[in-house]
Amino acid sequence: MVRPFKALDTFCKAGGTTKGLQRAGFYVVGVDIEDQKHYCGDLFVQGDALEFIHKYGREFDFIWASPVCKRYSQMTPKAHRGKHPDQIAETREYLVETGRPFAIENVPSARRLLHRPLMLCGSQFGLNLRRHRFIEISGFYVHLWPCCCHKKSPVLITGTHRRTYEPRYEYSVEQCREASGIDWMTREEIDQSVPPAYSEFIGKQAIQYISRRQP
Repeated sequence: MVRPFKALDTFCKAGGTTKGLQRAGFYVVGVDIEDQKHYCGDLFVQGDALEFIHKYGREFDFIWASPVCKRYSQMTPKAHRGKHPDQIAETREYLVETGRPFAIENVPSARRLLHRPLMLCGSQFGLNLRRHRFIEISGFYVHLWPCCCHKKSPVLITGTHRRTYEPRYEYSVEQCREASGIDWMTREEIDQSVPPAYSEFIGKQAIQYISRRQP
């Protein structure tokens, strides 16, 4: 299938966001500082995400950024949060420089740092999943419907299987894959992923905006 629009997925990991953008209709290039052997996109580049945005961001129609969230994650002990970088403001600066529409995604604890973010939840997309993510949108308007209408106990994905000081029920990789709509990742990769339904929803509206802007 020919996809005429190009999207850049930065801090992409194994490509949860990428898959959704592909479904929306984008050709997707993913960038991550670490090698991602399970990356599902059209092209993967190992390198610094911000440097890539600065050098090549203008070549894309839409850019998605998921800066490192460990500084804000509730699963990171408070005493350790200061050891992780605060990348949201810097990422936004680089994105604004490109002049392209973009989205910045992060965890609930970081929502105060995002500009008028919308919240997405698995229940909005028929997923039996509780994984709230806050997303700042720039360059176009996104229509949003009500959130958090879980009809049964949802699967909770938080990465807690790596924590020994707070024992709780851990969902299997099969349960997490089904709940997230992801079938190619390991359990650890799912912990770091954005469900494809989230980025597909935003990506489709980005394409509508881009299409209207073209002569």
